[in-house]
Amino acid sequence: MVQQCIYENAHVALDQAEYQKRYDALTQRFDKAKARLEEVTEEISQKQTQRANYKAFLKALERLLDQLPEFTLKTWHGLVDYVTVYAEDDIRFTFKNGQEVKA
Repeated sequence: MVQQCIYENAHVALDQAEYQKRYDALTQRFDKAKARLEEVTEEISQKQTQRANYKAFLKALERLLDQLPEFTLKTWHGLVDYVTVYAEDDIRFTFKNGQEVKA
């Protein structure tokens, strides 16, 4: 749309104040869309990384559980770094590999 606006200005006699107003509105709209695209792309990348980390952690945990005769409190303490309680229904376990799970 910006390119079309520029092309029209180059080929048709236009009021330059009106053209500049239209051009500025289009570039502002483009900049907002571009910024949003970057935010969403970063969010997708973070979620993909988080998912890969979760998968790797669960795979390692499954291998560990196959080797354990029973899951003990000592095993739990070996996995969990700390627990944060934000509210009665918002408890988060942070494991030693940095992963956080909301319970």
